[in-house]
Amino acid sequence: FACFERTVEAIYANIVPKPRAECSKSEQLVVTFAAGYIAGVFCAVVSHPADTIVSYMNKAGGAGIGDAAKALGFKGMWGGLGPRIIMIGTLTALQWFIYDGVKVQLRLPRPPPASMPESLKIKLGLAQD
Repeated sequence: FACFERTVEAIYANIVPKPRAECSKSEQLVVTFAAGYIAGVFCAVVSHPADTIVSYMNKAGGAGIGDAAKALGFKGMWGGLGPRIIMIGTLTALQWFIYDGVKVQLRLPRPPPASMPESLKIKLGLAQD
């Protein structure tokens, strides 16, 4: 969720030439799909080595994490990442697109972007007096 929300913020700040409030619903859904795909790619990359190790351990009965990591090696832990990126990126993008699409069809408002709590602003010295 955090990756998706940060990506949405970055797309509106750096790519889309107008504020989100001025974008049409279809433009917002395109941003949702793109941010969902990027978030999916991020998740695929982060989780891939661990998933590869778990798959190895399931195939090689009795193998521990260290055994699996040693047998696979660094390069082996990243094998198959390309197809995983395509699969997870697309699935994640579609999930976010469907979620936001339903909200658009039901005319549910999209919450405003999160803002830093006042207490944290004060703690970090960012509060405006």
